[in-house]
Amino acid sequence: MNMLRINPFKELDSFFDVQRRALADRDASFSKDWSPRVDIVESDESFVIKAELAGIPKEDIKVEVDNKILTLSGERKSEVTDEKHHRVERFYGSFSRSFSLPETIDEANIKAESKDGILTLTLPKQAPQETLKKIEIH
Repeated sequence: MNMLRINPFKELDSFFDVQRRALADRDASFSKDWSPRVDIVESDESFVIKAELAGIPKEDIKVEVDNKILTLSGERKSEVTDEKHHRVERFYGSFSRSFSLPETIDEANIKAESKDGILTLTLPKQAPQETLKKIEIH
């Protein structure tokens, strides 16, 4: 006769492990800064940066250029309430991404558009300026 050992607490232990992991994941998504994913494409006329910012109103997004550094920053506000949440995987909180701009960018004509959760920045190139200066001798 084979004896079968039963651990009545095995399922309960497994349940609590799942709950502990879920709480740790949820807490991590609140406490970490996060960075939106971006695509950067270059053409002859411009650079285009597309950033995934789903669920963030354009009023909560800042785009700044300072000393040839383009910075995207903002905040995704938490939607977690006192209701029973089964899974929280999206990141919440502040974000910031910075990019060094090439000298050829026309900073005065950068355009930004937010549509369907994608922020699109168009950074036009300016015509190369002549660096050689001729001095006339009198």
